[in-house]
Amino acid sequence: TCYGLNFKPFFRPKMNICEHCGEHLKMSSSDRIDLSIDRDTWNPMDEDMVSVDPIKFDSIKELGSEEEKDQSYIDRLDSYQEKTGLPETVQTGTDQRE
Repeated sequence: TCYGLNFKPFFRPKMNICEHCGEHLKMSSSDRIDLSIDRDTWNPMDEDMVSVDPIKFDSIKELGSEEEKDQSYIDRLDSYQEKTGLPETVQTGTDQRE
């Protein structure tokens, strides 16, 4: 485990790779899109699609906080949507290449 400090404004251009140890750290889907798609060419699709739970999915979360373990599937979806600001986990879309 690296304890080197990475200054956030310099971290993104390095694609979330630690300058001290070379570890690849988590990157949001929005950051990944910004890095791989030309500016102003991203055309999102299915932005109004949302997850539903028609079979009343019952899962026990083995990892994460105690609070998450007690939440239903739909409650966890809601909390992730609040955290990310996105309606879904996956972002789909097209870009325009020249």
